[in-house]
Amino acid sequence: MKFTEGYWRVREGFTALHPRVIHDVRVSDDARSMTVFAPTNPIEHRGMTLSNPELTLSLSAPADDVIAVTVEHFTGRRHATPDFELNEPGASRVTADADDAAVIFASGDLSLVLDRATAQFEFRRPDGSVLTGSGFKGVGSLVGPEGQEFVHQQLSLGVGETVIGLGERFGPVAKNGQVVDMWNDDSGTSSDRSYKNIPFYMTDRGYGVFVDHPEEASFEVGSEKVGRVQFSVPGQRLTYYVILGPSPKEVLTKYTALTGRPPRLPHWSYGLWLTTSFLTDYDAETVSAFIDGMAERDIPLSAFHYDCFWMREFQWCDFEWDARYFPDPVARIADHHDKGVRVCLWINPYIGARSPLFEEGKEKGYLLRLEDGGVYQTDFWQSGMGLVDFTNPEAREWYAGYLDRLLDQGVDAFKTDFGESVPTDVVYHDGSDPQRMHNYYTHLYNRTVHELLERRKGKGNAVLFARSATAGGQTMPVHWGGDCEATHVAMAETVRGGVSLASSGFGYWAHDIGGFEGKPSNDLYKRWVAFGLLSSHSRLHGSHSVRVPWEFDEEAVDVLREFTTLKLSLLPTLAMIAEDTVTQGVPMMRHLLLEFPDDPGVARLDHQYMLGPDLMVAPVLTPDGTVDYYLPAGGWTNLLTGARAERGWQREVHDVHTLPLMVRDGAVLAFQDGRRDTEGSLLEGLRLRVFPGESGTRTLTLRSGFEADAQEVEATVTVTDDAVEVTALGLPEGWSLEVERALVPSVSGVARIQRG
Repeated sequence: MKFTEGYWRVREGFTALHPRVIHDVRVSDDARSMTVFAPTNPIEHRGMTLSNPELTLSLSAPADDVIAVTVEHFTGRRHATPDFELNEPGASRVTADADDAAVIFASGDLSLVLDRATAQFEFRRPDGSVLTGSGFKGVGSLVGPEGQEFVHQQLSLGVGETVIGLGERFGPVAKNGQVVDMWNDDSGTSSDRSYKNIPFYMTDRGYGVFVDHPEEASFEVGSEKVGRVQFSVPGQRLTYYVILGPSPKEVLTKYTALTGRPPRLPHWSYGLWLTTSFLTDYDAETVSAFIDGMAERDIPLSAFHYDCFWMREFQWCDFEWDARYFPDPVARIADHHDKGVRVCLWINPYIGARSPLFEEGKEKGYLLRLEDGGVYQTDFWQSGMGLVDFTNPEAREWYAGYLDRLLDQGVDAFKTDFGESVPTDVVYHDGSDPQRMHNYYTHLYNRTVHELLERRKGKGNAVLFARSATAGGQTMPVHWGGDCEATHVAMAETVRGGVSLASSGFGYWAHDIGGFEGKPSNDLYKRWVAFGLLSSHSRLHGSHSVRVPWEFDEEAVDVLREFTTLKLSLLPTLAMIAEDTVTQGVPMMRHLLLEFPDDPGVARLDHQYMLGPDLMVAPVLTPDGTVDYYLPAGGWTNLLTGARAERGWQREVHDVHTLPLMVRDGAVLAFQDGRRDTEGSLLEGLRLRVFPGESGTRTLTLRSGFEADAQEVEATVTVTDDAVEVTALGLPEGWSLEVERALVPSVSGVARIQRG
């Protein structure tokens, strides 16, 4: 939201207060927090302390290298809820000091230095260099023409500094020049709106900023003041956290320590998912034909998803199978399981008026209410529907109880659709503020379902397929990209959305392979298949048309088989990548900035990403197969073709069986050739493929699976000018080493290949 007209003038109808001087500083008794009092007019004599509004800056150290700042004008206002649930252990090293010239507050290696004469301040690295700062009029408390109240903070950007993050956004990944408002909306993938608004950004200078407000925070990213990021919220109070990396990876590690790490996911979730699609005609026989058709064509399938019409029309949600089309769901689910296929069901948090649950929810107070006590209803989506009030513990238990019965039938996962179109003219059971609940509603919805799955399936075995989220939503995966068109342009939007979400702390992500709206061309389907199977999670899904490959052509069948088999063969590598996601908060699919923070060429890349630390993926987004992509320093090998390339921009043409899937020199990838499903140990019969780079030694930890108690085996890889040697004494016999197309079996836990 803009508050100025150009550099000098305040927007018409607004009045603004900005700190001009620091008058007083108070340090807490334990010296771990500090309060700064900053009048908004200069003080030249005692009389100027009268009618001189003060802004208060409260500083604390919630964790090492993290400083929290709260800016307030009137401090007596009632604090509205909900709040984000944050993990704040406190910093191990805190400094709070002040003299006549400056105020210094430090958390670990991050320090905040405030100039007493101007009330301007800087966040600094240990060497004294500036990360970012608040300059002239950088802090403001404002009142609009109709009495609206706002607080803003502007933090400086350096020359060429690039901002990424702020949730799943489908425009340019670099947010510079954009206005980004945090307001969840059901708007598809082709606008500036988003299903997943995350008030966190980071920059290529090695720090991140988290705005601790679930309501509509507004970000002006170099768009109001071109050298600043401004964020503002309604009211009299603004809290934000500055996080020092110093690397981008470390920023995400510290951010997810604050807001929650992504949890483990079960092995089967990494395989191929297929769905009924949305509006197609389907019944139990259709589903069986899809599953059997995949098996007949030798395409491994891990999960099948039943979309909305597993329930009767006008009844969503009543959580009852439509007996006209699914007369014996328990037997059907058992049959799917016998074929190695898990089952996911579509749900949403809305209760249509025709559903028997509506009257029950109405009578018991489980639905959102109006000011007059009546139930809020709308004809959006389902006629006369109400929304479950997840702030009511009894309503959560009631809702989860219906899902529990479905788990008793054998259901494995739920697609938690919707949760964005939440009204603000309602009353919540716990008195939550409707503005703050708009984005947070989905958090309570997804948590209700995720906690049920964890109780029933165990930690590490709960899987959602969620569309909407706010900060902390990464703790309840998986999330998918929402309703995209079946076009090459929309596939590019989807790539950008995934990279943006990954830069916002989300470790796992999927999308509708082939696009949702419309039927993809044969070429687009095959291109999207390659992209989809090189994502952390992979699901074929559409709206009016199905996504089984034989609906396109025989080549589509081949392409889906090839990339599904490739992903399964890479499961040992994906397990190592996922372990970093769980323990460090580093996403599986990631912006190149995380791996190449010192390369000025990567910050604004839009259409490529890293899958783990060593694999670079550039989806083919054009009908003619042309793809432009950038390679950072070092040598690279295309995993599919063997072609070599060096640093710089590349232009290539690919058929539908290949794409730029580039492996950096120095990488070690673990394969299980011939794998047909996600079951069993990931340590048996490994092929360790080494892509030699500079001489040296690298250690990797191989895992038998994705679970917490998986067996771990260390492998030491030594590269010299003459040879490559791998020692992995704990690996089961039968593994092999591959280097530059030479393949040798291991002997007593060691394999060696001469080079040259």
